[in-house]
Amino acid sequence: MGIKGVFRTDLILIHPPSVFDFREETILQGPIADAVPSTDEFEMYPAGITCIAAYLAKNQYNVRMVNLAYRMLKDKNYDARKHLANMHAPVFGIDLHWLPHAHGAITVAELLKKLHPESLILLGGLSSSYYHEELIKERCVDLILRGDSTEEPCRQLLAALKAKKPLDSVENLTWKRADGEIVINPLTFIPNNLDYVDIPDYAYAIKEVFKYRSLSDLVPYLRWLQHPTAMLLNSRGCTLNCSTCGGSRSAYEQICHRCWPAFRSPEKLVYDAKSIASFTRSPIVMIHDPRVGGLPRSQKFFALLKRERIPNEFAFELFYPAGDDYFQMITDSVSKWSLQLTIETPNEELRKFGGLKFPVPNSRIEDTIASALGHGCRKLDMFFMVGIPHQTYSDAMATIPYCEGLIKRFDADPRLQFFISPMGPFLDPGCGAFEDPKYGYKHFYRTLEEHKRALLEPTWETILSYETDSMTRQEILKSSYDVAAGLNDLKLRYGLMNKETYDEVMKHMEAAKQAIDAMTKAFSLPEPERDQALEKIREAVQKANVDSLFSKNELEWHSASGLKFSFRLLRILASGFGQEVVHSLYRLDGKYDTAIYSGERMTDHMRGIPKVEDQQHLQLNVVN
Repeated sequence: MGIKGVFRTDLILIHPPSVFDFREETILQGPIADAVPSTDEFEMYPAGITCIAAYLAKNQYNVRMVNLAYRMLKDKNYDARKHLANMHAPVFGIDLHWLPHAHGAITVAELLKKLHPESLILLGGLSSSYYHEELIKERCVDLILRGDSTEEPCRQLLAALKAKKPLDSVENLTWKRADGEIVINPLTFIPNNLDYVDIPDYAYAIKEVFKYRSLSDLVPYLRWLQHPTAMLLNSRGCTLNCSTCGGSRSAYEQICHRCWPAFRSPEKLVYDAKSIASFTRSPIVMIHDPRVGGLPRSQKFFALLKRERIPNEFAFELFYPAGDDYFQMITDSVSKWSLQLTIETPNEELRKFGGLKFPVPNSRIEDTIASALGHGCRKLDMFFMVGIPHQTYSDAMATIPYCEGLIKRFDADPRLQFFISPMGPFLDPGCGAFEDPKYGYKHFYRTLEEHKRALLEPTWETILSYETDSMTRQEILKSSYDVAAGLNDLKLRYGLMNKETYDEVMKHMEAAKQAIDAMTKAFSLPEPERDQALEKIREAVQKANVDSLFSKNELEWHSASGLKFSFRLLRILASGFGQEVVHSLYRLDGKYDTAIYSGERMTDHMRGIPKVEDQQHLQLNVVN
């Protein structure tokens, strides 16, 4: 294959921002992203994108990934339209996995169809799958791949397009014939395990950086270069059926026709962890409780992990109580570990009614905490939620005294931290709260178009897609800020938060409250005056959209981080580019240069290759 063939692009995968014109719009999106690594533009792309790209690469297709949301956030002068115009491929793929991307995904599709009318526009993800019949009617959308595992269907699609064959046999595909007729192929590719792909495929993403000479296209989220984390994906699908979760058992059955999770084997999970440790010492976050596939499976995973002595800190989720035996097994298997517990509410009855995690007495949760801390857990984050079924304002406020009781019981142990956030901006399509009236939700938006338009509403009060039979939108807003303020007061009083962080968060919270009033007044004005009023409060609104309930710094794990390149990873890179491969960027007298790796050693030969973006933030160390 010649050099043109190596870099021919068969598919470009694009991750859009939540709102495409967010840099021009003034929208108070609120604290909807405070509890996740990304910003309110949800720039963290789905892990499945790297799987699709890597799977296609192994089948001799060239795929480029572009995190458009990150690039637009990172550089205010970045011209997204120009960048999209300069890219060329027969197919452009856009993820619409999370519903908050409804505006960005469809707007990018419309723009690409104008810029590249000869190209096909493909969408995928859980929200695309749920709304595929509505979405395929959009003029800018040609193809939708449904389900949670679209690597093989995407290969089938590209193969059929390349051979100019009919698309009727492509699994999981919704598409249009030349005359506009809509065709829904059966959703039949539903793998029963995840060992056929690497998920996420970090080695492939690193190769992409050097292949296309752009780090910014691949950075997972805005803070990642300063605070990198890596992920182990335990499964697609879940054994639990939480009423408020779009990843619940019933949601996956409805959207993906998956009746039981597809698990990654313990051997593959440990392989993933070893691969991560080869290039970074950042924390490794395992998605889903390790026990969801059964205790024997988790025991095998930890036994294999114990042999490898991986130095990274691990962060595990808990979906139900655990005791000394389990935490001792973790302690024996890894060097450092933390926990995340999402109990939603201290109200035991509400947890049971909503089918939520930890449907047990609070005493069992507290015994779990005691055992985890006693076995060396370095950080234990507890998450609560506003907006769950039947929760009243008083129920939400009861979180404060409950957490104070935990603080007192555990002698204000700084490892134990508390966070709360509203469930928003939308209910996940497919979850019980979205589908079943018994949970008591009033829906303001049901269709994809309604959710798309909602993202342009001025404040998160009117963006919020629901209210409950126990709280109005206004009460959900008020309780979110009130509970967060009470928890921050507790943390400050008991020494769990420093004064500087406290003051910063409370300043942002006050800015948010004032901005809501200012936005409401501005939108009551005639249009010319409205624009002037919005411009005056633009900076205040931006501040209100960040860290208004708690600081993202509180969520960070303080383990050794930075990217470290080992010869093992160099071999992986070399396998994709031949014997000589552009290896890494590293600091040299305050500047970054490019080194060439050949065989088993790295020479000091330098090549004049253009520097990629964001080099100043990388901390790359070449290690044996």
